[in-house]
Amino acid sequence: MQARGKQAWLGHGRLADWLDRWLVAIAEPDRRNRAVAVLLLAYGLIWTLYAIISKSSQDIHFDMGEAVVWSRETTFGTPKHPPLSAWLVGFWFHLFPRQDWAYYLLSLTLICGALWAAWRIATRYLDGDKLAIALALLSFIPFYNFLGLKYNANTVMIPTWAVATWAFLRSYQTRSFGWAVAAGVAAAAVMLAKYWGVFLLASFGIAAIADQRRALYFRSIAPWVSILAGLLALSPHLAWLASNTETVTYAMDSHRSSLASASLHIPEYLLGAIGYVVVPLILVGVVAGVSPRVLRDTWMPRDPDRRMAVLILVLPVLLPIAGAVLARSQIVSLWVMASMTLLPVVLLSSPEVAISRLAARRIMALALAFPLLAVIAAPGVALVIHRHGLKHDSAYYELLTREVEKDWRSATAAPLRLVGGANQLINGIAFYAADGPSTFDVESPSSTPWADEPRWTREGVAWVCPVDDAVCVKAIEAYSAKAPDRRRTEVTLTRTFLGIPGAPHSYLIIVAPPVPSR
Repeated sequence: MQARGKQAWLGHGRLADWLDRWLVAIAEPDRRNRAVAVLLLAYGLIWTLYAIISKSSQDIHFDMGEAVVWSRETTFGTPKHPPLSAWLVGFWFHLFPRQDWAYYLLSLTLICGALWAAWRIATRYLDGDKLAIALALLSFIPFYNFLGLKYNANTVMIPTWAVATWAFLRSYQTRSFGWAVAAGVAAAAVMLAKYWGVFLLASFGIAAIADQRRALYFRSIAPWVSILAGLLALSPHLAWLASNTETVTYAMDSHRSSLASASLHIPEYLLGAIGYVVVPLILVGVVAGVSPRVLRDTWMPRDPDRRMAVLILVLPVLLPIAGAVLARSQIVSLWVMASMTLLPVVLLSSPEVAISRLAARRIMALALAFPLLAVIAAPGVALVIHRHGLKHDSAYYELLTREVEKDWRSATAAPLRLVGGANQLINGIAFYAADGPSTFDVESPSSTPWADEPRWTREGVAWVCPVDDAVCVKAIEAYSAKAPDRRRTEVTLTRTFLGIPGAPHSYLIIVAPPVPSR
């Protein structure tokens, strides 16, 4: 009988004993750091394996390719976001080969760093079995696995947000110089990841002012050291912004809409934010109950440390609503993906919330089983994706890159330094191309300011478009018309996965070799 109902659903048995040993190890001060490090290492490797398998029928997301291009072309800012995502990916691919698996490993490394910081915060609020299951609750939120696999500015914001929250809380509690510096630098890192981080910084300020210990904090050196350290860390980017405003413009205009449309998106935003964390909410509700007394002490605690945690959790979710109305901008629930660092602390720290050993075992068992089941399902996920296809030619970047490189090599011995065409396609090619080319977006040239006509002439360019993209084809035909030795070819590609052919896709490739200088 399935090992007697898994030993009465972990009420006893070898697996229950094994889980108890882990629960104790995570809770004991002398052993917990090592135990959590081992768990996070396993977590990162298992989810990396899931990513490699489940995405084996496709190529990297074009956002990931764009970050690599930024790492080649930008310094203290990019055309869309602050520079931290470009800096990190540039550093990473100096250490690792430019391959899919290494990119997914980077994403999981950042996620595990965020989980470590969240757990370190939890050690200040929780103990015993509550501390042991804090990470388990976060592991059920898709930001820390499925959605975190795609590297972009949001992914980078997850660990920087967690570290900044940890540093600020420690700075507020200790008012020490070291933690104050750490809080300022970490806050700057959040802003260097994505300007959405301003809502976290605003939440720090509001939470500090609302706290009954505010006089002790603001009379100390801590807030002023944090501000100074943060400004110093941000100063290169702020200097860059003085003559490059495109990142601010992009942040303000990319989701611009009418007041009515912005307002209509608010319920969707809130429901989506709640939906992402519904599993931890249900698990804690089931094991601890949802009585008015429990809810009141969870979300409106009298303890000042816990009240501050609630504010820093909730305010970054609510403040963007006011910002969206004022800016006439649509907000997306996915953007809260960095905001859940303190969720386990808020859900578990109330004395009214009782977690039995049996409940802790069950939550821990589910958290351990979840990634393993995901890996088992990964081949099926890859097959389903292959059969249904993907938008933006995402299964064809690497195949198309080989065709582009073949045409380029037949035309010139010069390295391929520039790829022009539709945004998603060229960013994918830029990642896979051996020469590490840059990009020129024919539909939005302002997003690739490093590429201009003198550079096309000097370095040459490979223009690429889907044949059925009339706007892109017309643009590359016009841009390449001046090239004296251009070569025009069409190619039809079919991606095969497990012997199953996908839908054929056709592309136009125009190779314009460098024009020799006179």
